[in-house]
Amino acid sequence: MDLPVTGECRLLHTCEMCEYNNDDDCKADHNEHNRWLVNHRMNDIKYKIIVGSNKGGVGKSTVTTNLAIALAENGNKVGLADADLHGPNLPKLLGAESVRLRADDDGIAPYETRNGVKVASLGFLIEDPNMHIAWRDAVKYDFIIELLGNIRWGKLDYLLIDLPPGTGNEQITIIDFIGEVDGCIVVTTPQDLALLDARKMISFARDSNVPIIGIIENMSTMICPHCQGEIDVFKKGGGKKLAEELVLPFLGSIPLDPEVAIRSDSGEPLVLSRPDSIPAKKFIELAENCHKFLHPNESLKTG
Repeated sequence: MDLPVTGECRLLHTCEMCEYNNDDDCKADHNEHNRWLVNHRMNDIKYKIIVGSNKGGVGKSTVTTNLAIALAENGNKVGLADADLHGPNLPKLLGAESVRLRADDDGIAPYETRNGVKVASLGFLIEDPNMHIAWRDAVKYDFIIELLGNIRWGKLDYLLIDLPPGTGNEQITIIDFIGEVDGCIVVTTPQDLALLDARKMISFARDSNVPIIGIIENMSTMICPHCQGEIDVFKKGGGKKLAEELVLPFLGSIPLDPEVAIRSDSGEPLVLSRPDSIPAKKFIELAENCHKFLHPNESLKTG
């Protein structure tokens, strides 16, 4: 293999993974090459969507996972990138904690679910899921480049990126390297505290020139299993009111249902394991609404 030359390196892996990374003969601009590589991977993806909340504990990873599954179930090629470096939960949600990804000269092959969703997560690269991850921003930066540029995503209709809480280095780096994010989905729960943080996520997306696809209210009204009456455990309708106030689409609500937690803990996404359940139907409806944002005149079921 020839050594890379400044401005001409076209090796399909990031500089951090390159065998010439510490070779004095390599004259390539590492930042330039990594940007080229991310652009090369992203060019094969029609729509790049970030999913954020600015707050932990609102079920964002569960929502993102089931949205990805729902989009794939309707004939789309979908990727799912776990950008939460301190709490990479996608392997647990997909029942794939024992999976380990391997690299070759062309990058890293993602894990694939049984319905074809391609998944990459730091959780696939660490041996002990209980081990904490204490990284400075420089190391986080390198991993994000690996996630976007070194994973062999291939041709996709959608890449959903599950953001960590906050509006800091990870979010800024992802948006900067992708260049053009097609949309942001904001996940919240109904109570005022979660809505306060959702506002910050919306403000961040607007300042970053990322179109906002809409707001999802998770853990909304619970249906009593005994009387079938509605119980507003965390209040109700906060997400819809926020959407109306800020003139944004309200994509819908996900009920507070123990089945969601049970299936998530067992690594069986509800859309696959209980497609006829009320929450699964809601996830499918949300996927339809996301699709309509990008394809106003086309049904999701047309693929």
